[in-house]
Amino acid sequence: MLTLYPQIKPYARHMLAVSGGHELYVDESGNPDGIPVLFLHGGPGLGCDKHSRRFFDPQMYRIITWDQRGTGRSTPYGSLQNNTLRDLVSDMEVIRNELKIERWVLFGGSWGSLLALSYAASHRDKVLAMILRGVFLGRRSDSQWLFDRNGAGRIFPDYWQSFASHFHEDEQDDLLTACHKRLTGTDELARMGAAKAFCTWDAHCSTLRPNQEVLDAYSDPHKAMALAKISVHYLANDLFLGEQGIMSDLPRIGGIPGIIVHGRYDMICPLENATTLQQLWPTAELHIVRDAGHSAAEPGIRDALVRATDEMARRFKADFNLDRTS
Repeated sequence: MLTLYPQIKPYARHMLAVSGGHELYVDESGNPDGIPVLFLHGGPGLGCDKHSRRFFDPQMYRIITWDQRGTGRSTPYGSLQNNTLRDLVSDMEVIRNELKIERWVLFGGSWGSLLALSYAASHRDKVLAMILRGVFLGRRSDSQWLFDRNGAGRIFPDYWQSFASHFHEDEQDDLLTACHKRLTGTDELARMGAAKAFCTWDAHCSTLRPNQEVLDAYSDPHKAMALAKISVHYLANDLFLGEQGIMSDLPRIGGIPGIIVHGRYDMICPLENATTLQQLWPTAELHIVRDAGHSAAEPGIRDALVRATDEMARRFKADFNLDRTS
């Protein structure tokens, strides 16, 4: 089973001013002359971490990671102002132009998969290929699944009850609205309580087996607030796509090569998301990981993703005059 590539440091860091008063943290690592790949983190609101650049062979890829609006080292931290899907797609074009990249590979997981699909639908000629994990199509039913006692709550009733107990009984039939109300309110303790409850629930649902690394990352108070605020902001607004999510845009990605990696027991984004996408995107391969859930921290998911990036490197290395043996 393959593991992540060794840790490397960026060779360049940037703070890029974009619309609406935001500044984006962007870094580059690997081979400056390699295949450009953009890492699209999940959440929305999660930010990049020390593992983000490790899915890629640093001899073959020019690895670009960035913290989306309001996350990580981008500023203003946790901001919901001018923070929509259209803004993020526009930010990707700012990054591409600033770094003088003609075409790139998109690597996105969970929310990052939807962001990749949205960008590809409007900038198809700029996309070499896509590697997507834990596919999220952004339909209202996909968002409701996570918050509904009859959705993911039926799989993890104990964890769901712990999550729901942070809210009044009359709020528990619409936890998305209840979370949004708390997280955008003025009561600081209520905001933090809702953020921790949401992130803990999200972490419990993310892995097939309990994973302390994921739980610790999601429960960090600083990270939890941005993750919860921004995630719920997007979900409460139907991802700024409408009830059917990305579905109407999918015909525009036809012909782009792709690899989809999805855990069979994904309880954040059930496998039906990936099979639906693959039916509408026949140039993509679907790799179902039989012993995994949603998180990229799971060994089977990491193995499949590294295999996918290695495969894309083999496909495109001649286009960039790359040779492993040189």
